[in-house]
Amino acid sequence: MKVMVVVMAMVLWILFFFTTPSYSYLYSREGLHGFEDLNLTELVYSSRMLPTSTGSNALPPPLMIPLTLIQGAAAKGAVCLDGTLPGYHLHPGYGSGANSWLIQLEGGGWCNSIRNCVYRKTTRRGSSTYMEKKLPFTGILSSKAEENPDFFNWNRVKLRYCDGASFSGDGQHEASKLNFRGQRIWLAGMEDLMSKGMSRATEALLSGCSAGGLASILHCDEFRELFPATTKVKCLSDAGFFLDAIDVSGGRTLRNMFEGVVRLQGVQKNLPQICTNHMDPTSCFFPQNLIASVKTPLFLLNAAYDAWQLQASLAPPSADPHGSWHDCKSNHAHCSASQIQYLQGIKCSML
Repeated sequence: MKVMVVVMAMVLWILFFFTTPSYSYLYSREGLHGFEDLNLTELVYSSRMLPTSTGSNALPPPLMIPLTLIQGAAAKGAVCLDGTLPGYHLHPGYGSGANSWLIQLEGGGWCNSIRNCVYRKTTRRGSSTYMEKKLPFTGILSSKAEENPDFFNWNRVKLRYCDGASFSGDGQHEASKLNFRGQRIWLAGMEDLMSKGMSRATEALLSGCSAGGLASILHCDEFRELFPATTKVKCLSDAGFFLDAIDVSGGRTLRNMFEGVVRLQGVQKNLPQICTNHMDPTSCFFPQNLIASVKTPLFLLNAAYDAWQLQASLAPPSADPHGSWHDCKSNHAHCSASQIQYLQGIKCSML
């Protein structure tokens, strides 16, 4: 198994704090405990990719790609939290990229309780009813050669995220009318795309950001198995390397939340058996315990000082009731020596 790791250093952490708007609303009681909104990483990337200039020097608008609902999905039980059809956005490739495919798994947090999942199904993260009918294709999905020289003419797909368990759950809660069908959505999406030409791919890349980045690790080898041995297949996890780390209070905020996701949504049955044979299911939802067994070439891209994990997992308000980390989280220049030492330890854990 080949894993390439790129850990972005302190400069990107500095860049984050000085170039992005405030998203403090993400850490409300509802958002923090359910993680059901966009992960901070994805919000930052999205805000940077959209054109902001006005007037004669304005950048041309990005390509807007319509939503395609997977019509046969319901018969397979592959539905969003609220029972609506899942979907994706597809822009066909051409020329040298006609038989090359890039799949991006959308991110957007998780839901770990009935309450949080019931809320989530009233949003685009749990129902296709509320999804945008068109999405801008930017960054790695861009159709502009100058922005995206490697993939601009590939078949590019964004698979929408509406289950809340990184495309990995399989269960339901009848009393609350909740469908935990992430694994089935993944399978239905891949089956539909294979019927639309992906089966003829000569090269294919599975990517994802944040919760979608975790999904790209979980499904990497499954993706490889869709294709013949002659197809070149690789995976990319962007900001999806979530650590099973001790928070600043000595607790495990993210582990507790992931445990709720795994139990509630029936994720255990879809986790790699090579991991669950010797570790508990929650541990096998963390990338650090998965990557050694991934056989397909896997590229990991993650900030060394991951701002989202610092805000929501390592030093959330629940672990820092007196706010001693507030200034440090807002500006690294305000971190104490002991806080810097803690952050250095987290960076080493990434490596």
